Amino acid sequence: MRIEDYDTNERFTAKVVSSERLTPPESEAEVREIVLELSQDMDLQVGRSIGVLAPGQSEFGQSEHLRLYSVASVPEGKHRLSIAVRRCWYIDDYSGERHPGVASNYLCDAKPGDTINLTGPFGLPFEVPSDPDADLVMIATSTGIAPFRAFVRHLYEEHPEWTGRIWLFYGGRSGLDLAYLNDERDDFAQYYDKPTFEAFTALSARPHWSRRIDWDKAVGDRGAELWHMLQSPRTVVYVAGLESVSDELDVVFEGLAGSEEEWQRRKAELTAGGRWVELLY
Repeated sequence: MRIEDYDTNERFTAKVVSSERLTPPESEAEVREIVLELSQDMDLQVGRSIGVLAPGQSEFGQSEHLRLYSVASVPEGKHRLSIAVRRCWYIDDYSGERHPGVASNYLCDAKPGDTINLTGPFGLPFEVPSDPDADLVMIATSTGIAPFRAFVRHLYEEHPEWTGRIWLFYGGRSGLDLAYLNDERDDFAQYYDKPTFEAFTALSARPHWSRRIDWDKAVGDRGAELWHMLQSPRTVVYVAGLESVSDELDVVFEGLAGSEEEWQRRKAELTAGGRWVELLY
């Protein structure tokens, strides 16, 4: 579905409560957590997205610019939520000039008290499996960590009977690029003493180069166990973040499976059974 195909007729407003930088100042990646106070109740569930209607680029005939952001927090009284926003830039294919991303810069520059126009919510929520013994594998890049932050919190607060393993893999060019899971702020630290939870970071071997995330190193000696988990009908895999992660993961899992054909067969089975779920942008 293309972004221009989303129905934006249902609209509402929200006020910016706070805007906090999640990545350290020395990081090239600026990721901010923006807390919004909604003007009305919404049926927001973990994994869903809201549409931000930023002012458009008049030079291109745009009155507004729609961008979707995953809910990063479990709604508080259905009136407050947070989103993780990475300040983006793009290079013009013809002129080579660097331009700011419309919605991301609009949001990152917003101050407490500012009013934001929203629409939605969109997208299917992550579903909690009915079997509390199910193993969950979560894989994220960039701001794709946001829905998992909410999902893990939801699992441990609302499903205390959960006994299945929860493995979180988070990839970035360097440790400075990791939101909610860095030295200054680690929102997952409260779960490290849970016997069912483990988190693994995957970083590029050369963070200042355009080199893929080193998922192989993150998987490491747990690769055989991970592949064994994927054979179980009780394992669900959730992937969120940049579209490029899909191709990167195919390479990793092909290695675990022993061949491209074997992995594609297994992935197709997982997808058909609703046990491979992607939220990519």
